[in-house]
Amino acid sequence: MLKAGIYSLGCPRNLVDSEIIAGSLKSNGFTICEAEDGVDICVINTCAFIESAREESVDKIMQAARLKKEGKIKYLIVCGCLPQLYKEKLAKELSEADLLLGTNDFKDLPGLIKRLGIGPTRTHVGRSLNYIYDERDPRLSLTPKHYAYVKISEGCSNACSYCIISRLRGRFRSRPIASIVNEVKQLSRPGVLKEINLIGQDTTFFGHDRYGKLKLAKLLGGICRLDNSVRWIRILYTHPKHYTDELISTIAREEKICKYLDIPVQHISDNILKKMNRGVSRRNIEDLIEKIRERIPGVILRTSIIVGFPGERDKDFNELLKFINDTKFERLGAFTYSKEEGTLSAKLKDQIPDEVKSERFDALMKLQRSISEKVLRRSIGKTLEVLVDEKCEDERNKFVGRTQGDAPEIDGVVYVSGHNIKVGEFYNVMITDSVEYDLIGERA
Repeated sequence: MLKAGIYSLGCPRNLVDSEIIAGSLKSNGFTICEAEDGVDICVINTCAFIESAREESVDKIMQAARLKKEGKIKYLIVCGCLPQLYKEKLAKELSEADLLLGTNDFKDLPGLIKRLGIGPTRTHVGRSLNYIYDERDPRLSLTPKHYAYVKISEGCSNACSYCIISRLRGRFRSRPIASIVNEVKQLSRPGVLKEINLIGQDTTFFGHDRYGKLKLAKLLGGICRLDNSVRWIRILYTHPKHYTDELISTIAREEKICKYLDIPVQHISDNILKKMNRGVSRRNIEDLIEKIRERIPGVILRTSIIVGFPGERDKDFNELLKFINDTKFERLGAFTYSKEEGTLSAKLKDQIPDEVKSERFDALMKLQRSISEKVLRRSIGKTLEVLVDEKCEDERNKFVGRTQGDAPEIDGVVYVSGHNIKVGEFYNVMITDSVEYDLIGERA
């Protein structure tokens, strides 16, 4: 029985693909293991969204190539975004790889592995990007058993000027509502699943391509009606352009839906938003935030910001800083603009020097740290519901968990002290302190 090690790089959307790869291999007789070496097959599912992600992917590939040269790995398989973007280049320069597979092609992996050494099977990167998994595909969880990601759509049609997602993943395509609801049923059957994280390139656009209308609210209603162990349903990657009153009302009404919304605004200056081709204005964004906070009391808002976009003047950046200071997002992630080959923004004049990007990034994060500290201090003395993710190594009765306002692997955590605590269960935790982006508490 061949042993396979799978390494997933990048975002949770990539992780779901890796789980499908793992499930497919396991259902075809392979043993899935976590070892770095000593495996017959090493599968690396790469990310190529921005330069830093590509560098991480290349580093991992080179590490695996060295292990193969030392005889500790028999076959090296590279799949996902990097081969999709650089098919010809990798085929020429990465002789160590036995297979190169794109984002649309990993469903064929078990059969391709069986053909290794028989014929010219090395590169399989399809031109058509139309694949999307469904609940019938084998899937092996690579997350803790108590939470899971469910990809509700694939690809993107927003055409943001800085983004290469459509080249990597194709145009936006939704899964059928019934398929997603059935998948949640299957995932929750063992009775240990507590949290579902719905993901896609643009979750608020869900259903428009398939049904002619935005259907995320209907999908959420279907999942909420299931009788299972899931207590939290979290929505990630929501584009501000595609919110509806029905969606906001559904989130406010349904107890299972986390009062946490991930709304990447990217910028606030109308000058930059237009160059980014975001399809929204400052007024649109501010009106949406005001409506959400008014109709969903206590909601936690996360956003993402890009600094140093081409043509970003001091005036635009100062406008962004004031907006962040006034809005006070509870969670915020920032990135310096990455000039990606083949994007419209790469051709824009007035590219910002790296040192200016770094200065603006530091200024933004300094402001957000101050905001975050004040937000976290408001929780001291309160009792919050916490889902425990893991036990602290080498410390008795110390655990790491999250509140409803913290997405796994993205936001802060709660360090919990207490007796008789089990991973994967909910506990009421009295918050006693805060540090940087995290909370500290004791089981109530």
